[in-house]
Amino acid sequence: MKSPLGFSLLLKKASLAGAFFVSAIWFPAAQAYCPAPSGLKSVTVQRVVDGDTVRLSDGRSVRMIGLNTPELGKKGRTDEPFAVAARKRLESLVAASDGQLGLLPGKENKDRYGRTLAHLYGADGANLEAQMLAEGLGFQVAVAPNIDLAKCQQAAERIARQARLGIWRQSPVLKVEQVNTSGFAVVSGRVTKVQRNRGGVWIELQDSVVLRVAPNLLQQFDVASLEKLKGRQIEARGWVLDRSRRGGLKEGQARWLLPLTDPVMLQATP
Repeated sequence: MKSPLGFSLLLKKASLAGAFFVSAIWFPAAQAYCPAPSGLKSVTVQRVVDGDTVRLSDGRSVRMIGLNTPELGKKGRTDEPFAVAARKRLESLVAASDGQLGLLPGKENKDRYGRTLAHLYGADGANLEAQMLAEGLGFQVAVAPNIDLAKCQQAAERIARQARLGIWRQSPVLKVEQVNTSGFAVVSGRVTKVQRNRGGVWIELQDSVVLRVAPNLLQQFDVASLEKLKGRQIEARGWVLDRSRRGGLKEGQARWLLPLTDPVMLQATP
């Protein structure tokens, strides 16, 4: 199947604009992460929407599994740092495969917006999510049941973090007292309380943010280890919710709730 007419020409400028993310940044060792399985379905990309979403020629929107890139500005908001760079880099990666990618659907293959959830692979077999992560152009995320590549994607992100590439050039990690809005965040803080009840496991960070492991996800976690986190400094990531907007915030409760979707979204720090 040939790519859409002019696809490479349309992306040529984007590829050049993102040239500072040269292939040298894509460390050879990173190509070993998340290798392509056999039997991938070939798809044709019509356009790149943002750093983690593409539109296919058949009309489907594909949200890449395991990768969350900075948000492009909408409704008058400014672009988040590296949002444009992430989109341009994905455009150049797609162009390098002449618009033809391998697609591996997730176990859960649709999100709440109707987008297809899948892993994408270039013509050389490289996993595009891992490549973006290794270049510091997004955050690794894991949401059950689409967690098959969580470990290798975590390793890819570690490359960028250790080398201070992209979003890791200046640490994006927020202290819990700095959390003041809903949305994706990486936060750090000291555990002041751990409680288990019918609602799951609740891990409170300095009266500011509470992490929650829902009952249906407890089997994925080492609950005994979670219960020993009190007093430890931890780092967690996910989509922060403002409980005060739901009218469900009770006196003495932390305003900000961060649901944990997989063990890799929580790390105890030394």
